[in-house]
Amino acid sequence: MREVQEQTVPAARPVFPAEDRERIAAMIVESLATGSLTLGPLTRRFEASVAARVGAPFAVAVSSGTAALEIVLRHVGVDGREVVVPANTFFATAAAVLHAGGTPRFADIDPQTLALSPESVEPALTKNTAAVVLVHIGGVVTPDVQRLRDLCDSRGIALLEDAAHAHGAGFDGKHAGTFGRAGTFSFYPTKVVASGEGGMIVTDDERLRDDAVVYRDQGKAGFLGGEHTRLGYAWRMSELHAAVGLTQWERLDEFVANRRRAAAIYDEMLAGTPGVTPLEVPRGCEPNYYKYVAMLDGVIDRDALKRELREGSGVSLSGEVYARPLHHEPVFAYLAQGPFPVAEDVCRRQICLPVHSDMTAAEARHVAESLAATVGRMLRDEPLRDRA
Repeated sequence: MREVQEQTVPAARPVFPAEDRERIAAMIVESLATGSLTLGPLTRRFEASVAARVGAPFAVAVSSGTAALEIVLRHVGVDGREVVVPANTFFATAAAVLHAGGTPRFADIDPQTLALSPESVEPALTKNTAAVVLVHIGGVVTPDVQRLRDLCDSRGIALLEDAAHAHGAGFDGKHAGTFGRAGTFSFYPTKVVASGEGGMIVTDDERLRDDAVVYRDQGKAGFLGGEHTRLGYAWRMSELHAAVGLTQWERLDEFVANRRRAAAIYDEMLAGTPGVTPLEVPRGCEPNYYKYVAMLDGVIDRDALKRELREGSGVSLSGEVYARPLHHEPVFAYLAQGPFPVAEDVCRRQICLPVHSDMTAAEARHVAESLAATVGRMLRDEPLRDRA
């Protein structure tokens, strides 16, 4: 465990305890000795561990969360069709749709969960809609998830889960990634579970599992050879990444429990703080606190706040989710149907407090105290700026 050192708290901090580093090193040495460097026993162990913890019959390890989502979209058959995605999500969610041959159709979000809702999705559905991608922003599974599944089922549309943020998160006792046709996870370095690079598909659909295994290995019918039956890609997970991911995944419950303790401190210390309103987690949600999201009063300059916190208190806020909605990204400008007022407002005013898997109570208190003091000072100075 760490204590606040020189009053600094970084935006992100991957956690690899000494004993895990030793285990990883030993597994990598074994892989190097045997020559099994990709799609080997460590990958299979990682897949089995994820499937068991999530509660899905099948898990398929791939090279990234983006690859996982594209593979699922290819299996569903989105080529030439539309896929509904939230306006407030990461670039890769919509990019995977395009790479799979589909067209993203943006929809607005719920202001409390930052996720799609049936009310936001239904107007975006057309006769050409193939799928809806529900993104669990910040590690919160929306209470609307079953209603969304019912809506999609009634229209013959696949509900897919982008659970890149949601390791260990769930709703009403059910794990993220198991509500739709398939769920996809990312193990990028900033995630709750990090393998360096990597992703995972979880599903109860055996045909999807079989397709994913083919797609991830250049579309070959078998790892050791065979016909190319799909237009796949080099989407394999290496054994080196699997070694890292496996040790991280085995600490998932510990990591999530620590994040929830930090979030509880933020909840208590920021309650009623002028200028900052933490998002309230709905009843039944079991968040992992990949992000702790709060909304700023509109008069507060977010960039100035981040700068003052970093320079004055040594606190670096985490990256927003997200700083701009997808229809404001230049690469997607030709797809922008907008406006999407909730997504635009959320992207403009939200901040994410740092949450680490080994965060101490002292660090969390320092962040909360620094944020409250800095926002208070900015609010007091605001009338002076208006008069100037």
